[in-house]
Amino acid sequence: MSKTKIYTGLKVAPYAGMGPTGNIIRDAWVFGLLDESEDCTGWTTQGLESLYDKVSAAWEPYGHLVSNLPPVLRERHQRIYTQAIAAARSAGWDPDLNIENS
Repeated sequence: MSKTKIYTGLKVAPYAGMGPTGNIIRDAWVFGLLDESEDCTGWTTQGLESLYDKVSAAWEPYGHLVSNLPPVLRERHQRIYTQAIAAARSAGWDPDLNIENS
Protein backbone atom coordinates (compact mmCIF):
# COMPACT_ATOMS: atom_id res chain seq x y z
CA MET A 1 0.00 0.00 0.00
CA SER A 2 1.45 3.40 -0.99
CA LYS A 3 1.37 6.40 1.26
CA THR A 4 -0.35 9.52 -0.06
CA LYS A 5 2.02 12.46 -0.49
CA ILE A 6 0.89 15.62 1.25
CA TYR A 7 2.10 19.09 0.26
CA THR A 8 3.60 21.10 3.12
CA GLY A 9 2.30 24.40 1.78
CA LEU A 10 3.69 27.29 -0.18
CA LYS A 11 4.39 29.36 2.94
CA VAL A 12 6.86 26.79 4.30
CA ALA A 13 8.22 25.42 1.01
CA PRO A 14 11.95 25.89 0.46
CA TYR A 15 12.89 29.18 -1.19
CA ALA A 16 9.31 30.50 -0.90
CA GLY A 17 8.04 27.78 -3.19
CA MET A 18 10.05 28.65 -6.28
CA GLY A 19 9.42 25.61 -8.38
CA PRO A 20 6.69 23.93 -10.38
CA THR A 21 4.21 23.44 -7.52
CA GLY A 22 4.60 27.01 -6.31
CA ASN A 23 4.08 28.31 -9.83
CA ILE A 24 0.86 26.34 -10.18
CA ILE A 25 -0.43 27.82 -6.93
CA ARG A 26 0.56 31.37 -7.87
CA ASP A 27 -1.00 30.99 -11.31
CA ALA A 28 -4.19 29.75 -9.64
CA TRP A 29 -4.16 33.00 -7.64
CA VAL A 30 -3.68 35.02 -10.83
CA PHE A 31 -6.73 33.43 -12.45
CA GLY A 32 -8.85 33.55 -9.30
CA LEU A 33 -9.00 29.77 -9.03
CA LEU A 34 -7.73 30.04 -5.44
CA ASP A 35 -7.86 32.83 -2.92
CA GLU A 36 -4.39 34.30 -2.38
CA SER A 37 -4.52 33.15 1.24
CA GLU A 38 -4.71 29.49 0.12
CA ASP A 39 -1.22 28.00 0.06
CA CYS A 40 -2.39 24.40 -0.44
CA THR A 41 -1.10 23.13 2.91
CA GLY A 42 -2.18 19.54 3.33
CA TRP A 43 -3.21 19.04 -0.29
CA THR A 44 -2.64 15.64 -1.86
CA THR A 45 -0.80 15.06 -5.10
CA GLN A 46 -4.15 14.37 -6.73
CA GLY A 47 -5.52 17.73 -5.56
CA LEU A 48 -2.47 19.55 -6.92
CA GLU A 49 -2.74 17.68 -10.24
CA SER A 50 -6.38 18.74 -10.50
CA LEU A 51 -5.36 22.34 -9.80
CA TYR A 52 -2.66 22.05 -12.49
CA ASP A 53 -5.32 20.98 -15.02
CA LYS A 54 -7.50 23.99 -14.11
CA VAL A 55 -4.56 26.39 -14.32
CA SER A 56 -3.48 24.96 -17.66
CA ALA A 57 -7.02 25.40 -19.03
CA ALA A 58 -7.07 28.99 -17.73
CA TRP A 59 -3.83 29.76 -19.58
CA GLU A 60 -5.00 28.25 -22.90
CA PRO A 61 -6.85 31.31 -24.24
CA TYR A 62 -3.68 33.35 -23.71
CA GLY A 63 -1.27 30.90 -25.31
CA HIS A 64 0.40 30.42 -21.91
CA LEU A 65 2.06 33.84 -22.34
CA VAL A 66 1.94 36.60 -19.74
CA SER A 67 2.14 39.17 -22.54
CA ASN A 68 -1.23 37.94 -23.86
CA LEU A 69 -3.05 38.39 -20.55
CA PRO A 70 -5.57 41.22 -20.30
CA PRO A 71 -4.28 44.18 -18.25
CA VAL A 72 -6.01 43.19 -14.99
CA LEU A 73 -4.57 39.66 -15.04
CA ARG A 74 -1.16 40.84 -16.25
CA GLU A 75 -0.95 43.34 -13.38
CA ARG A 76 -2.04 40.67 -10.86
CA HIS A 77 0.57 38.27 -12.28
CA GLN A 78 3.29 40.90 -12.00
CA ARG A 79 2.34 41.74 -8.39
CA ILE A 80 2.17 38.09 -7.28
CA TYR A 81 5.40 37.06 -8.97
CA THR A 82 7.33 40.18 -7.93
CA GLN A 83 6.44 39.44 -4.30
CA ALA A 84 7.31 35.76 -4.71
CA ILE A 85 10.69 36.48 -6.27
CA ALA A 86 11.55 38.97 -3.52
CA ALA A 87 10.59 36.45 -0.81
CA ALA A 88 12.56 33.68 -2.53
CA ARG A 89 15.68 35.80 -2.92
CA SER A 90 15.53 36.83 0.74
CA ALA A 91 15.35 33.11 1.58
CA GLY A 92 18.55 32.50 -0.40
CA TRP A 93 17.04 31.43 -3.72
CA ASP A 94 19.32 31.79 -6.72
CA PRO A 95 17.44 31.45 -10.02
CA ASP A 96 20.67 30.56 -11.79
CA LEU A 97 20.88 27.32 -9.80
CA ASN A 98 17.56 26.09 -11.30
CA ILE A 99 16.31 24.89 -7.92
CA GLU A 100 13.15 22.81 -7.95
CA ASN A 101 10.97 21.74 -5.04
CA SER A 102 7.79 19.82 -4.67
